[in-house]
Amino acid sequence: MADRKALVVWGGMDLHTPERGAHVVRGLLEEEGFAVTVTSDYDALGAEDVGSNALVVPVITDGTLAPEKMANLIAAIRAGTGLAGYHMGLATSFRASVPFRYAASCYWVQHPGNILTYRVDVTRPDHPIMAGIESFEHTSEQYYLNYDPAVEVLATTTFSGAVHPWRKDVVMPVVFTTTHDKGRVFYSSLGHTADELDIPQVRTILKRGLLWAAR
Repeated sequence: MADRKALVVWGGMDLHTPERGAHVVRGLLEEEGFAVTVTSDYDALGAEDVGSNALVVPVITDGTLAPEKMANLIAAIRAGTGLAGYHMGLATSFRASVPFRYAASCYWVQHPGNILTYRVDVTRPDHPIMAGIESFEHTSEQYYLNYDPAVEVLATTTFSGAVHPWRKDVVMPVVFTTTHDKGRVFYSSLGHTADELDIPQVRTILKRGLLWAAR
C-alpha cells in the first residue's frame, strides 16, 4: 500500500506537453510507492487537504489560483509538503502570485536563441541528486532565470553571449534545491517537452529531485 501521496497538476501552453510530462512525473513517483493524483484542475493545489500530500508538482505554464486557494497551498508547503518542478513548472507557474514566486524561488525571464545546444555543468557531484552524473551537453531552451540567492545550486550553465552579447559568461543555475519554511523545494530547468524527460541524466535528476523534496 502506498504510504505517501503526491499531487501533480498540469496545464498551460501545449508546446510544453504538460499532460504527458505530468504522467512521466506520475510514473517516476509510482515506481517509489507513491499514490499519485494527476489532474488539470488547478484548484486541487488549493484544496483544504492539499497538505496531506507529501509532494505537489505543478507542470503548469502561467495560470492563476484564487488568493485563498494559494494561501492554502503556501501554508501546506510551509508545514512540510514538498514543492518540485521542472522547466516551466515553478519558473513560469502562477506568474502574478507573489506568495508563489517566493516559494518557487525562481522566475523565468528569457531563453536567448530558443532551442540550442549548451553545457550543463554539475557543480555539486557530492549531492545525492547529482551523484554519478557528469557534466553533459543538452539541446533545448537554455533558461535565463531570476532566482533567490538562498538556493543551493547543484548544476549550472554558462551563457556564451552568441545570442545576447551583454549576457556573455553569465553562470545560471540549472538545478537547485532550497526550503520554504519546513517544505523542501526542488527545481530543474531541463524538460522543455516530455520527450526530454527520457534523456537519462534529465530523468535521473528529476526523479531524485522529486524524492528529495517529498516529505
